Amino acid sequence: MQRGPVSGGDDAMTATDATPDEAADEAAARTAERTSDGSAGKAAEGTPGGAGRRRLWWPAALAATVALCLGVPALVTSGGSAAGSVAAAPADDSPEAGFARDMSTHHQQAVDLSFIVRDRTEDAAVRTLAFDIINTQANQRGMMMGWLDQWNLTQRSQAKPMAWMRMNHVYEAHDGSLMPGMATNTQLDRLRALSGRDAEVFYLQLMLEHHRGGVEMAQGYVDLAKNDAEKRLAQSMVIGQTAEIQLITDMLTERGAKPGV
Repeated sequence: MQRGPVSGGDDAMTATDATPDEAADEAAARTAERTSDGSAGKAAEGTPGGAGRRRLWWPAALAATVALCLGVPALVTSGGSAAGSVAAAPADDSPEAGFARDMSTHHQQAVDLSFIVRDRTEDAAVRTLAFDIINTQANQRGMMMGWLDQWNLTQRSQAKPMAWMRMNHVYEAHDGSLMPGMATNTQLDRLRALSGRDAEVFYLQLMLEHHRGGVEMAQGYVDLAKNDAEKRLAQSMVIGQTAEIQLITDMLTERGAKPGV
């Protein structure tokens, strides 16, 4: 499955044809490497945010385990995909298409935020969190974009973001924030201007709101889903990002900061 490029700095990665199986294996390997290296854990204890780093492994491990158990890796089977064949493609205005498009956009900003903070702090816990978000959400974004291609649907739509959720209220896009939880252009510029602890705290505050919006959208799709594979992916997002919400809250507390931007 061909995937789009992931924006970032000199180390920006381009999503390739890696299967979900391979992506899950890579995430598990990263988790094992971080937790099995006792010396690294001890070294982290002596640095600001070290306790956050020692706890950082479990949300990634949980997300990887959930993905494997829910069957997300089994997206391609003999001659077809668990996400549905072209003949069974969802409609352009369906929750399946809408979620794939909107969550891809939402995920891209999480990747962008994480690349920004990566270059503005040396804190091990924050950089590891950013690295995990970049890899997890870039992979998930590639899967959703691949499904749209397979369904012969466009990557973008003229419909308002999240219109497929059939909510009673409509989120008013403003200053580049297209959906709940997304940072504004002003906030992105502010993050780029910060460094050190100030950048760490603001990134964590922004990512906390971003995850809350992402969980709301993913759960909204789970409640409407007619595609089993896409539903399982959305469920894994709810579980994984909910775990990271608690982690980020703890990391803010360690830095003497509170949620809210």
